[in-house]
Amino acid sequence: MKLRARLAGFWAGVGLATFFSLLMVAALIGFLAWGMVNAGDGGIATGEPVPTATLPALPPGEEGSLADYRGEWVLLNVWASWCVPCREESPALDRFEKENRDRIAVLGVDTRDLSEDALAFMREYDITYDQLRDANGAYADDLETTGVPESFLVDPQGDLVAHFPGPFRSVAEIEDFAAPALGGGGSSGPGSGDQ
Repeated sequence: MKLRARLAGFWAGVGLATFFSLLMVAALIGFLAWGMVNAGDGGIATGEPVPTATLPALPPGEEGSLADYRGEWVLLNVWASWCVPCREESPALDRFEKENRDRIAVLGVDTRDLSEDALAFMREYDITYDQLRDANGAYADDLETTGVPESFLVDPQGDLVAHFPGPFRSVAEIEDFAAPALGGGGSSGPGSGDQ
């Protein structure tokens, strides 16, 4: 009975606004937990074709598509300028591209972002490899991304070989992910295999 009286006293002292605020926080935590548990569901399966879409290029003026790279290995990287992990992985990704451009194409897809911010990001990190703009996120949705950054290793036939959700931490990590394209063994990084 003492516990019940204490709880009643506690709730009597808590205003209606506070109660609803606590309820909203609990609902948000529950929603986030549900999202984390279900984050690995679905996605493009290894060996399946990776969706293509014609998108505007960055800088503006042309268009491009993953389909333009048919016959080549491609590391497709989905990013946004507002994404802190994207900023952290960018120097390693750019260095990897410069060291391996004769063996694999790197294609960036800026999603759910402003063109001016994306262009400033590209200047800041001296990114010179091809970039496409997915302004409304429709292509990222087709790829079934769960966030940014997210990378896909695509074989010359356009099929998914490996998927890497999250940021690359080093050039070595990217090389491990891209090993099938670089003449090495299979990818053993996070997200490799069916998604």
